Amino acid sequence: MTRLFLLALFFAAPAFGQVSYDQRPEVRTFIREVAKRHGFVEQELRALFARVERVEPILEAIRKPPEPPVWSAYRALFLTDRRIEGGLEFWQAHQAVLERAEREFGVPVQVIVAIIGVETFYGRNTGRWRVIDALATLAFDHPPRARFFRSELEHYLVLARDNGQDVLSVRGSYAGAMGIPQFMPSSQRAYAVDFDGDGAIDLLTSTADAIGSVASFLRKHGWQPGAPVQLKPELSGDAWRAFAGGVEPKHALSALREAGVLLPQAPSLPGETRAALVDLGSELRVGLRNFYVITRYNRSALYAAAVADLAEALRAAPQSPGR
Repeated sequence: MTRLFLLALFFAAPAFGQVSYDQRPEVRTFIREVAKRHGFVEQELRALFARVERVEPILEAIRKPPEPPVWSAYRALFLTDRRIEGGLEFWQAHQAVLERAEREFGVPVQVIVAIIGVETFYGRNTGRWRVIDALATLAFDHPPRARFFRSELEHYLVLARDNGQDVLSVRGSYAGAMGIPQFMPSSQRAYAVDFDGDGAIDLLTSTADAIGSVASFLRKHGWQPGAPVQLKPELSGDAWRAFAGGVEPKHALSALREAGVLLPQAPSLPGETRAALVDLGSELRVGLRNFYVITRYNRSALYAAAVADLAEALRAAPQSPGR
C-alpha cells in the first residue's frame, strides 16, 4: 500500500451524521475511473474516501456568495499600510529570488509580490480547510460546478501522490486552493516550477517555488514583459460608454481615444494597442493585455485592479527595493 494512502487509514472515521463518500455510487464510479487512468489501487482510494468529510460551511459559502463588493471598499482591504509594509519586507527578504523570477519570466517583481500579498498576505493566511474535504464536498454535493471540482479532485490526488504528500493533511481555501500563491491543483500541475532547485515543487512552504510559480503562471498566460498593466483614463463626452465593460483587451486604443478616452499617462502608446475599458463600478480603468493576464489568476476585474494598484504602491514606496 502506498505511503499516501497508508497514512489515510490512521485517521478517524467521519463523525456521526457525516456522509461516508466511499458508499456513494457516483464516488465509486469516480474512484474506478481515477484508478484506471492513473494507476491507483481502487481499494486504497475507497479507504481514503471513507475518511473524507462533507463540510457544510463550504456548501453554505458557495451557495450564498457575498454581495458584489464595492470597489472602494474592496481596494481598501489590500491598499493598507500594513499590507504595503509587509510587501516591502517580503521583497527585501526574497529580493534575489524575485529578481531572478523577473529575469526568467519577464514579470515585474512588484506584480509577483502583490499577487502573493493579495492571495495570502505573503504566506500568512493559506487556508484552514482540508483540501480533500473541500474538493470532495464541492465535487459531489454542489451540482452546478461538480464537473470542475471533480477534475480538481482528480488533479489533487495525482499531485499529492507524485509529491509524496499526506493527502489528508494539506489545508487550503474553501475552494481547494493551496499554498503561498493559492494555486488550484490543476494550475499547480500545469504551471508550478521548482524554483529553489531542490528537485521538488512545494508551494506550501517554499517561498522560492511560490515566487517562480506565480511568474510562470503569468508568463504562460501571455504576460508581455515591459508592457504596462493598466492606465487611468480621463473621459470626455459620452461616446466612451459604448466601450465600457469586460476585461478582454479587444478595443484598439485609437478607437477608445476617438470615443473620448484620454490617456495622459501613456500618450505615445500605439493606436493599434488592444485594451479594455474596465468598469469597476465607481471608476474606470484601461486594462491592457497584462491586466487581462492577471484576471486569468482570478477572474475578477476588481482583483486585477487591486493587484495592479498594490504593485504600483510597492514600487513607489520610498523604501522600495525597486526604486
